[in-house]
Amino acid sequence: MAKLLDRHDSAGSGWTAREATHLLWRCAGGACATEIAGAVEDGLEKTVARLIATQPEKKEFLEGDSLLHGSALKSGNIKSLKRWWLYRLATSANPLAEKMTLFWHNHFATSNAKVRSTGKMDVQHALLRKHALGNFASLFRGMARDVAMLIWLDGNANRKRHPNENFAREVMELFSLGIGNYTERDIKEAARAFTGWHVRNEEFWFNKVQHDPGVKKVLGKAGKFRGDDILEICLQQPACARFLASKLLAAFVRPDADSALVEALAARIRTHKYEIAPVLQELLSSRVFYAPESRRSLIKSPVELVVGTARSLESTPHLDDSIQLMSDLGQNLFEPPTVKGWEGGRRWINSATMLQRANFAARATSTDRLGSVRSEGVDHYIDLLLGGEVSKGARRELHAYQDNKSGKAPANGLIQLIMTMPEYQLI
Repeated sequence: MAKLLDRHDSAGSGWTAREATHLLWRCAGGACATEIAGAVEDGLEKTVARLIATQPEKKEFLEGDSLLHGSALKSGNIKSLKRWWLYRLATSANPLAEKMTLFWHNHFATSNAKVRSTGKMDVQHALLRKHALGNFASLFRGMARDVAMLIWLDGNANRKRHPNENFAREVMELFSLGIGNYTERDIKEAARAFTGWHVRNEEFWFNKVQHDPGVKKVLGKAGKFRGDDILEICLQQPACARFLASKLLAAFVRPDADSALVEALAARIRTHKYEIAPVLQELLSSRVFYAPESRRSLIKSPVELVVGTARSLESTPHLDDSIQLMSDLGQNLFEPPTVKGWEGGRRWINSATMLQRANFAARATSTDRLGSVRSEGVDHYIDLLLGGEVSKGARRELHAYQDNKSGKAPANGLIQLIMTMPEYQLI
């Protein structure tokens, strides 16, 4: 199974602009021509290492980050917090850390629609970012005591005489094991272990009076378990690493990874003791990541559409308009639709969202937003925005379109046309 994750042969023709573009798209949503050229020059190993390591941020970014974050906390307006995070997603020098923060936000889906506190959502967000490329076990333990999470999953309703199963169920079903790897009896017994995990004075509080101290039987083990014990039992299950592996593969490689590939990555997760950085380093350097069937196999989420466009065209998205667009397209930051988060994939695309995506292309390439872009040649934009992967017929049509615009005309129209193509919706 380990051979499934063998290192990609990046020597010679194994590392070109297409491979570099694929890597940057999957880690950052998009990349400008300069970034792609730099990745080609640096090579696979150095580029992956740079994406994973924390990079220094520019002074301008830090100033904008501080201003937007401070404004969000002062106002208590969740839209302001969304504006701040979109700014980071689109302009941070650490796009992979931002992507993984979003990945965990979807994994531990919590919505301000119920929490109703910008401050609590910000605290949870800080925890997600702290462990974005860190240790999953540490993040799992931290999220189990997070105040926003406990409010979201009715922690205060979980009492000794009437255990509430919401939290225990999601701990197993959505956070660690996945459906089919536990029984309803396990859920009921785990709920007893979490009794007394409450919120008081805006902080986590272990309410001993409301905790059931009796013996519980969970996943084949018995004892006078408390909540922390249940978390550790879940982490020890082979299913936990498999569940996490399947989600990482769906986010970075392809949505239909077979069981052999899932088990191979799960084995690496266990070897690295849930440390995410080395797991991603191996995955992003693997043969399967660059395989033809892995490329352009994912549909861009609304965030990837907006952020990737900004990064590729070196533009700054209009934050308020983009937040509304992403919400209309089905991805409302800090407000996932259910405890399952955004399921994504083909659900991102329908006749209505395709029209909205086309309208976005028109706005993003307008001279008001992008300026008047001088043409650098049709093939340049095909490589930049489509990774060079387009049919011969489509390439001819794009050349014909730009030829009719008289060669050196601004490329805004050409870019808009490319952005409305089905191929642009893939990453």
